[in-house]
Amino acid sequence: MNSDTSAEPGALGPAPERSDAPEGRRGWTSAVVESPIGPLFLAATAAGLVRVAFHADARTAARERAALAARLGGPEDPATGAHAVEAAGEALERYFAGDGELAGPPLDWSLVTGFQREVLRVLAAEVPFGAVVGYGELARRVGQPGAAQAVGLAMGANPLPLFVACHRVVERDGGIGGFGGGVETKRQLLALEGVLPEPLF
Repeated sequence: MNSDTSAEPGALGPAPERSDAPEGRRGWTSAVVESPIGPLFLAATAAGLVRVAFHADARTAARERAALAARLGGPEDPATGAHAVEAAGEALERYFAGDGELAGPPLDWSLVTGFQREVLRVLAAEVPFGAVVGYGELARRVGQPGAAQAVGLAMGANPLPLFVACHRVVERDGGIGGFGGGVETKRQLLALEGVLPEPLF
């Protein structure tokens, strides 16, 4: 992904200038899989699934691969991470077939850091299939009760949507809120999970 796409919702932005950013060359591989919400870009390293992106047409997939090459320090290596990509694809098939929680391969958190990583880890651990949480409540759970807006930004920076289910984060008044994959995609996912919030029924 070229540098001018970092402002796009759900886009993989430039590497953060932090000590816990990925260092050196890391092998990775990717694939595009079909789903009821459109093609999904999946990428993994030896550590696990590292990136999921919506609406993965050829241009989007190419942009994602370029961004990963820049962030992970080198071009794609099909020998690395292929098992995790395959496991993620199989998990998505089960999820969209109605089998419940999306249980896939281990996750590689190296593309997100600091507060954003903390928020996403709490979301993954505490908001299961069949539940939703408000931005403010999620902020409270990470010990920052006044940081609802920052939580929203963390959701937008989520490199692992679906597997870290930012579609389950909604507005306090029952509104659906924003989503990097698009509001209609968020509606579909919430409907699939049976938790479409009021007043959307």
